[in-house]
Amino acid sequence: MIRFQFTSQTTFFTQVVISLGFFSCNAFIPVQADNYPSKTITIVVPTAPGGANDAMSRIIAQGLSTRLNQTVIVDNKPGANGSIASEYVARANPDGYTIMFGFIATHGINPVLQKLKYDPIKSFEPIGLVATSPTLVVANPNVPVQNIKELITYVKSQPGKISYASAGQGSAPHLTGELFKSVTGLEMLHVPYKGSAPAVMDTIAGTTQIMFPSLFTGFPQVKGGKLKALAIAGKKRSSVLPNVPTLAEQGIANVEVDQWYAMFAPAKTPKDIIDLLNKNMNLVLNEKSNEKKIEDQGADVDTGTPEQLAQLVAKEAVRWKKVVEAAKITVD
Repeated sequence: MIRFQFTSQTTFFTQVVISLGFFSCNAFIPVQADNYPSKTITIVVPTAPGGANDAMSRIIAQGLSTRLNQTVIVDNKPGANGSIASEYVARANPDGYTIMFGFIATHGINPVLQKLKYDPIKSFEPIGLVATSPTLVVANPNVPVQNIKELITYVKSQPGKISYASAGQGSAPHLTGELFKSVTGLEMLHVPYKGSAPAVMDTIAGTTQIMFPSLFTGFPQVKGGKLKALAIAGKKRSSVLPNVPTLAEQGIANVEVDQWYAMFAPAKTPKDIIDLLNKNMNLVLNEKSNEKKIEDQGADVDTGTPEQLAQLVAKEAVRWKKVVEAAKITVD
């Protein structure tokens, strides 16, 4: 215990000031999350309203708002494949009031394709994984194939004449297509679009023949008969398309591309705040009603620790760097 000793010359006022100064400073030392949150928390989303990222972030925002008894809002900052929002959050105060809903592009792909003003690892503190969603291999209904073996035979019979669409140069569907090509030895023309919607529309129209969309993007079209699902490019079959086998089940290994979604905070955000957010976010996501809502977005809740998310980000950076270098992919 620290004791104060005052001389006879020390005034009562000085004693009070010193004592209050000591105790007020000491009160802020132990746990930085004691008074957190005391104001509105903003979740920055790197995409426009209406998509899977936006929908899942709003589920989290509503749940955290209830659990933390504080307003949590969503701020959409789309553009540059997610890097605009990423840079904004990387520069934000590390106080837990500005956090980010990131995904495979923002922390796995962009860093190996773009000259960024932030580092996907050093500029952020991982909060935790939110969900994962497998990638689909789909074809225009008029393409005369029913599975991957038939697709490979069909494409090899017309080298360079079959095209696949993507949401843009350097997007996850683009890199998945390049990974698929490298493993199978196929020659296909890549046709980049400005977003998933026009890529899907042209594949439905037959302008392009193949696509590698996320389950969220592709499932409604497959369900409606406008696209044909040939495989799940993920670790396991999807509960919404149980009859569609994985690529691995069809003899194609090492093309497992699960889209992933996660929460991040600016670097140097106090660990106790990160842990508080992780704990409450996981509780929100594992509520049965929220699991169902996320399944409706074509994803599965997949929570974990900040450390597990950090390992995933590091692993993804290595993986996609190899794909980018092998395919010589550049982004203007």
